[in-house]
Amino acid sequence: MTNRSSLFGAAVAGGVVGSAITAALLFFAAPQYLASRIVRQGMLDDPQILSDTVDALRDMQYAPVLAQYRAAVETPFASSWRGAAKPDVTLVEFFDYACPYCKASNPYVDRLLKEDKGLRVVYRELPILGPDSVTAARLSLQASGAGHFAQFHDTLWEAGRPAPDTIAKAAQAAGIPATPTDDPAIREELKRNFQLAGQLGATGTPLFVIGNRVMNGAVGYDALKDAIAAARKKK
Repeated sequence: MTNRSSLFGAAVAGGVVGSAITAALLFFAAPQYLASRIVRQGMLDDPQILSDTVDALRDMQYAPVLAQYRAAVETPFASSWRGAAKPDVTLVEFFDYACPYCKASNPYVDRLLKEDKGLRVVYRELPILGPDSVTAARLSLQASGAGHFAQFHDTLWEAGRPAPDTIAKAAQAAGIPATPTDDPAIREELKRNFQLAGQLGATGTPLFVIGNRVMNGAVGYDALKDAIAAARKKK
């Protein structure tokens, strides 16, 4: 009986000691272990946390670049803009008339302009998809210089992909010749747009800049609206 009692007591003591050791290990390891578990679980419970973190890191990445180049990015060429004359927020779109993703984004941009009277949209030509893109961009800037950017812009998007016939139709709507002139101001504008897009890490078109947020691709209405709201909060 005594041996059994001793064995039982040892087992209990061993269990207590084992628990104590486990507790001690958890005590010393807990901060790092539990923190990683909590963060992981939080991301699983609410994946938006990860998205928000990525957005914040991206904004921090581009903030210094935009601080240096904001005026150049947000100042439109001639009439290449729409919306508020004195905006609360400026949305800048680098685009190519031959880009299907730019065309798909147009309805969202137009909707935002209708809904938000404090928004200005600045359009920056970035012709990267071939000679017809370059011709369309040069004529678009000529139309802009004449105060008829909107007529050229809307007509060409409606007419279809840039080609001699669609470009001529857009030029006629804007009241300009269908053949680009060799204008140094237009050459300089296109050069500037490519330099700015490079500084902003462009991987293609469209490229949107709103506040400190830089977004590559056709990100959709909700993402653009959220970026506008975030930029307005930081005013």
